[in-house]
Amino acid sequence: MRILVAEDEQLLADSLTEGLRHLGMAVDVCYDGDAALERVMVHRYDVVVLDRDLPLVHGDEVCRKIAASAGETRVLMLTAAAGIRDRVDGLGLGADDYLTKPFAFAELVARLHALARRALPALPPVLDCEGVRLDPAKRFASRDGRTLSLSPKEFAVLEVLLRAQRRVVSPEELLEKAWDEHADPFTNTVRVTVMTLRRKLGNPPVIQTVPGAGYRIGA
Repeated sequence: MRILVAEDEQLLADSLTEGLRHLGMAVDVCYDGDAALERVMVHRYDVVVLDRDLPLVHGDEVCRKIAASAGETRVLMLTAAAGIRDRVDGLGLGADDYLTKPFAFAELVARLHALARRALPALPPVLDCEGVRLDPAKRFASRDGRTLSLSPKEFAVLEVLLRAQRRVVSPEELLEKAWDEHADPFTNTVRVTVMTLRRKLGNPPVIQTVPGAGYRIGA
């Protein structure tokens, strides 16, 4: 998943970012609403974790603009306001989910996975193709019943390929969805990661290279 954390409490924002990256997610972070709007105009995020009380541009306005864009980005709104009216207002702005502070990190992660499954078309909780099974929520992957020991980036690339449902995924799309904004687009990091992932998946090869286009799992 490609995530944007927009939270003005820098310690919380950085802690969430570090935790989500440790789980293999591609995470960008910003600390005000102006920067959040700039990021969502440049990058395609699966989910924006959005603090409602952002400075410069309020989180409500950021949420409205994301919803008005009619894209596939989901919004998980964070707020210290726990009243029913506050939750109703937040969802009315276009947020897809609402989480009050303080919250458990495990619950945040579970909600992120639930939001990611609302992609169009909807995808099952466990992805399965050509004998490769991947459970993003449990961080588990296997092939033909054999457990795979994958690095966070290998796991992320495999998830993107399986979510594509046999569609060809370009190296640029893999870089966009599995790495954060600090990734250098001119390196061969995608090719190297796909190569090591292929090796761990074993034979017969399951990741196909489509010359000039990218990679896919399944014909």
